[in-house]
Amino acid sequence: MSERAAYPLLETIDSPARLRELPRRELPRVADEVRRFIIHSVARTGGHLAASLGTVELAVALHYVFQTPEDRLVWDVGHQAYAHKILTGRREAMAGIRQRGGISGFLKRSESEYDCFGAGHSSTSVSAALGMAIAAQRRGDARRVVAVIGDGAMTAGMAYEALNHAGHVHADLLVILNDNEMSISPNVGGMSNYLAKLLSGRFYATVREGGKKMLSAMPHMRELARRAEEHMKGMVVPGTLFEELGFNYIGPIDGHDLDTLVTTLRNLYHLKGPQFLHVITKKGKGYPPAEDNPCAYHGVTPYDPENGRMRKGPAAGPTYTQVFGKWLCDIAERDPRLVAITPAMCEGSGMVEFARRHPGRFFDVGIAEQHSITLAAGMACEGLKPVVAIYSTFLQRGYDQLIHDVALQNLPVLFAIDRAGIVGPDGPTHDGVFDLSFLRCIPNLVIMAPADENECRKMLSTGFRHQGPCAVRYPRGCGPGVPVAEDLDTLPLGKAKVCRRGHGVALLAFGSMVQPAREAGELLDATVVNMRFVKPLDQALLQEVAAGHELLVTVEENVIAGGAGSAVREHLDAAGLDRPLLQLGLPDRFGEHGKREELLAALGLDRDGIVAAVQACREGRQPPALPRSANSY
Repeated sequence: MSERAAYPLLETIDSPARLRELPRRELPRVADEVRRFIIHSVARTGGHLAASLGTVELAVALHYVFQTPEDRLVWDVGHQAYAHKILTGRREAMAGIRQRGGISGFLKRSESEYDCFGAGHSSTSVSAALGMAIAAQRRGDARRVVAVIGDGAMTAGMAYEALNHAGHVHADLLVILNDNEMSISPNVGGMSNYLAKLLSGRFYATVREGGKKMLSAMPHMRELARRAEEHMKGMVVPGTLFEELGFNYIGPIDGHDLDTLVTTLRNLYHLKGPQFLHVITKKGKGYPPAEDNPCAYHGVTPYDPENGRMRKGPAAGPTYTQVFGKWLCDIAERDPRLVAITPAMCEGSGMVEFARRHPGRFFDVGIAEQHSITLAAGMACEGLKPVVAIYSTFLQRGYDQLIHDVALQNLPVLFAIDRAGIVGPDGPTHDGVFDLSFLRCIPNLVIMAPADENECRKMLSTGFRHQGPCAVRYPRGCGPGVPVAEDLDTLPLGKAKVCRRGHGVALLAFGSMVQPAREAGELLDATVVNMRFVKPLDQALLQEVAAGHELLVTVEENVIAGGAGSAVREHLDAAGLDRPLLQLGLPDRFGEHGKREELLAALGLDRDGIVAAVQACREGRQPPALPRSANSY
């Protein structure tokens, strides 16, 4: 069946302007076609499914009411924005979403004028939208600004900082809370939808503002009226908190009722000051497998759209995430002091089984990275042994807490850093390519990078038993397939391991780069060292290797600037060892999205890339130029 036949109305919509030309009665058909398109498109490519299915009607209504792109529409994170992409001229490009050379799975300013703010991390939308609203106010522009934030993102303190400031400056801003964790019964929903239309209307707003002015001269009557209004709203809506922050709260309303959405948004369009609309949606709406298990269908691999079964790739060994999850359960049986903390990444960090076995020792703090780290510091002060499981990209958000609350006090907190290095389809917003650079400059912190699955387990045990802060960083996906022992043995602190003895060239490899370095070492007849520790470095071995080789080469899955190779260079300089050093790693620019293996090869961080770089260096040539990303921010 052709696209025109499958999506006859959607096929005619190449921009929100065209959507706004349609009669309102056609909007449910548009939403139905968008939802079916997402289901079948993501089935081929994989991607973020459940959240995007839940915001179809909201995206349709927003682009129908607001004059985008002149009006600014700021989506939080981007998981919920596939319908937005489809309605803004990227329907055909969805076939290449999250693939190298294709469109991003997140919001991206360089991709579309409708993506007015790039977003891959959560809880930024209100701050960004407020900045845009203040800019419009200063220039005297009439444009409207809308922020759409999910209820999960509301666990972050940043969202409340922005809400508090918006109420203080009284900016013209609409914040929409996309609440997909609550349910709303038909009766309560009908009453709430009716009240939302009423309370967002001009008549109510006029009476409300006029009453404030009239009663301002009668403080006692004004306070009585305020309490009466709060009592009336409080009977049907949970809006007191947002009213106290300075917002006019409307809702909750059914986020799948297009008539209510359009009416309410049209009413709110003309209201001045900070407005807060509470919308109830259902993750996975319209696709039973995703409705029944929204967590499993949050981020999906390609699947059969008829039954939702995901297509499995070839059998592989355990992922590093699974190695961590099993280690966590095993070490918890041995040491009752262990507690595990994660900022909303229970499933992604491999902690589901631990949470089931030890619910009293598991703490998911929500999207609150700063809190998770200082919480761990407080626990460590009282004799517990906290393990913080966190993605490399999200650790960036807790950097001050890592320095000030953990490292400065030399507290024994273990950071299990997942998704270190190139992550693949999620792209530059989620690449964990800066952690070696920003971690190794922190005093008291031990930093390890495992070469394989078994070494990962040993490093976790080493870090857990270390009497100070420690980080173990490991990549997404599987390792080289080394069997994992059941023991909980440790490694000697700061000791590297020679994997191969060769001549002329020494490859000093860190973590995930040990395997390609070993393969390259065979072709080059080079010495290969698994460095294991980024901090402290094995200085004795470094000096031995430097004395016996003409060329040293560091290889890391991290930016070259300030990374592990820079640590080696600093030590060689301090020791007065004048040896040529070639540093291989990631260049000083943001990357792109695509398959991890493709991206590493393009960056010269596979066997062939290492060999080519070393040969070029030995011949006095520049290493092969890396392609500049067309998808960087």
